[in-house]
Parts: sequence; C-alpha cells; structure tokens
Amino acid sequence: MADRPNIVLIVADDMGYGDFGLYSEGRLRTSALDQLASGALRLTQHYAGSAVCSPSRAALLTGRYPHRTGAITPQETLGYDRIALDEVTIADSLRAAGYATGMVGKWHNGALDPAYHPNTRGFDEFAGFRGGWMDYYEWWLDRNGSISAGDGTYLTDVLTNEAVGFVRRHRDEPFFLMVTYNAPHSPLQAPEDVVQRYESEGHSRGVAITYAMIEVMDRGIAAIRQAIRETGKEDDTIFMFTSDNGPAFILRDDQVPEGVSIDTTRFNLGLNGAKGTVLEGGIRVPMLVSWPNGLPQDRDVSNLVHFTDWLPTLLAAVGAQHIGEKPVDGVDATAVLRGDGLGRDSALWQWNGYSPIGETNAAFRDGDWKLVRPSIDIAFASDKDAELADRYVELDIRYKYKRDGVEQIADWPEPVRVMPDSVPEPMLFNLSDDPEERNDLAQAEPERATQMRNRLDSWFEEVESERQAISPEDRQPETAAARWG
Repeated sequence: MADRPNIVLIVADDMGYGDFGLYSEGRLRTSALDQLASGALRLTQHYAGSAVCSPSRAALLTGRYPHRTGAITPQETLGYDRIALDEVTIADSLRAAGYATGMVGKWHNGALDPAYHPNTRGFDEFAGFRGGWMDYYEWWLDRNGSISAGDGTYLTDVLTNEAVGFVRRHRDEPFFLMVTYNAPHSPLQAPEDVVQRYESEGHSRGVAITYAMIEVMDRGIAAIRQAIRETGKEDDTIFMFTSDNGPAFILRDDQVPEGVSIDTTRFNLGLNGAKGTVLEGGIRVPMLVSWPNGLPQDRDVSNLVHFTDWLPTLLAAVGAQHIGEKPVDGVDATAVLRGDGLGRDSALWQWNGYSPIGETNAAFRDGDWKLVRPSIDIAFASDKDAELADRYVELDIRYKYKRDGVEQIADWPEPVRVMPDSVPEPMLFNLSDDPEERNDLAQAEPERATQMRNRLDSWFEEVESERQAISPEDRQPETAAARWG
C-alpha cells in the first residue's frame, strides 16, 4: 500500500448509470470510462448527497448531510448554495496533511462573495466557474480569483487541459485533484460532428447532444489518466468517477439552444425518477474507484455507500486527520471496498426549492427498505411572490452569461409559499424486490412505514435545526418574512 497516494476525484454533472457504455446497452460510447470500470471497484448501491447539485456537492466536500452545512439548493443568487464558513472540507484536511489541492470545473458552493471561493475552502488552485452552469463556447473562467474570457474552445476540453496541467505541475508531491465537469448539464451544446453521429443512430436531438457531451468528457478522462500514467504513479493514485445526482430529463427553455427539444429523457436502467427527485433515478449514481496498490479491483460492490462516506474513507486511506470539529455523518467505507465489511445500512435525503420543507421530496433508506415522501406542488402565495421568483431566475441567468452587476447575492426576501391543505402519504418500497420503485407497500407494512416516517421526520427536524442555528456571519441570508414590494 502506498504511503501517500494521490487522489483524483472526477464528478460529472447530471449523469446517470445509463449514461456511459458499461450500462447503456450500446447507446453511447465512453471507452475511457469503460476501461476504468473494467479494472475498478464498481459501486452499484452508491448514493449522491442530494437530488440536485449544490447540496450534493456540500455532502461530498464536508462528509455531512447538506442541510447541516447551509447548502440547501442551487439558488446561488439567494446564497443558498453556500457552505457555511465554519464548515471544514476534505480539501482543508488534505492540505493540512501536506497535499497539494486543486479544483477544476464547477464549484457551486458559494458562487457570490470571495469568502466562499474555492481558494478559501482548502483548494490551493482553482480553475473553473463558481455558479451552477456555464455556456460551453462563450464561457468565462475564474483562475484563483482572476477572471478571463473564453476563446471559443469547447469548455469541456478547457477543463481537461487545466486538470492535466495540475497533474504535471504536482507530479513530484502528493496531490488531491477534484475535477468537476459541467457535462452533461445544460445548456445543451456539443461538437456538431459528434452530435450528428448519435442522431444518425436514431436518438432525438436532445439526447444526441447529451450523449455527445458525455463522449467529449470521456475523452478528457482518458487524457487525465494518461497524464497520471506519465508521472509513473498510476498504481499509487486513487482515481474515482461519479456524478452529483441523477440525469436531468426536462430542461428549462433558457438552458437549451433555440430550436432544440428540451426533453432529454433517456435510458437509466429503469430507475424511477430523475434529477430533483429522491426516487432512485435522482439520487442513485455511479461510482468507480481504482487504486491498484491499495484496493481490490474489477469487482462489483453492492453495499450501500453515501457521498458523506468519502471524506472519512479517503482521509483514512492516506493517513490524514479530519481537522474539523463538527461530527461527520459519513462512515469509513474502507472495509466495504476491501470486501470484508458491511458499512452503513441507512441514509436520508430531502430537497425542495427555497427553504426546506420536510413534508416534500424526502426519503429514508433502511436496509432494503426505502420510504419516500413524494414531491408536493407548493404554490406561491401571491402574484407578487411568483414575480419575485421569476426575478431570481432572471438574475441567476444574467450572472451565468453576463455577470454584469451581479457581484453579490440579492437582498430581496424569499418568496412566500403556500402548502396545500393535504399532503400525500409516504410510499414504501422494498428495493431488493422492486429496484424500480413501482410497488408501494405502505398499506401492506403500516408499522414499518410509520416507524420509518417518524425516523425521517426526526432526522429532518434535527438537521434543519442545525442549519437554522448557523451563526449570521457563517450562513446565507435569513428568510425575510415580508413580501417583496
């Protein structure tokens, strides 16, 4: 076992199990990922920290459920993507252990305000963008706080080149490199020759672009692996690939080029749901782990592993201490990866737009059983509140494309919402028999459903209380009670 292995953690954006060759039944080509998978640990019961970007990434970075950290939604112009300043990231701990630390790509855990910049959260080097998405051709890049305009090169290739450069610069010291590709997140843009090849095979325009975006990212992964191979330390590198949440199937009009279908519904192993839902299709994501000198290879791992587990697992692998004082929710999965341990048996999730509401879109997995609180259509209290919500969306888009005058979060209140008079009952699934979550067993197992609902509700109350207790200087703005006028 290497004393101080390098760590390369690659995170795709909105990519499901069905989005690379190994599991796609031939729908798209990802030779680099397939080659990696052929010699890696393939985690088949691996879960993201949330159904959407920012909170999921917060769980991966901190080892804590995202509500605790303050990162609750991707809404960066509200500051709701921010990890509270008193939280400690895995990069903080690895840097304290003598690792060179770098991030390339999408940050989305504090888009606005220098205090939340990746360079202040444990990363020595950053080259990417701090918001939730970026145009693939008319991009702008933040390199350690210095903004530069794009030159028309396809953004995925730009990020690959930045990652390769980091590997070469730090070849003689242990390093942690986190590469967070934008692909295949919208806007739907890819080299046309690759897109046309997928269209000629019968895929819709939207799906063809999505697959092309993934194929170009796959080429980038091959280039990063080759750079590591050239350092002579491939066997002493922990190389990982995952996604922040499940695939996005329905995109907003502002996130697609004119004339392109906004429906990108595609194959995902039959899993129910997609990005934004706590059904399996929204939170169960691929994970490949390769470490020739430290872990078994070419094996499927069917144990439950959660995003929060990677902080304690990776720190244990390199012999580093977590320097944070707050307890983590993750558990060390080393024994699971080596095939001689059971690991965790439960995990919990909840997500909705704006401030969290526990009755909607929440889930608790306990062994093979999973309780799901369905998503609720929560209305705005008035036309003024709906107008305010639209203004937030417009500001969000302006920041991503122009940045003109968007240097800090908006000082508007949160729109007031109204819950319906009744909410749907939780659903209960046995994933060992029903991985597609089609057969609701809540009425057949009322005692189990009640116990799991109580546990889910208690967990939500606990993590939400911790979020609300974040000190004013360490948190996003308070929700305003007054309406925007």
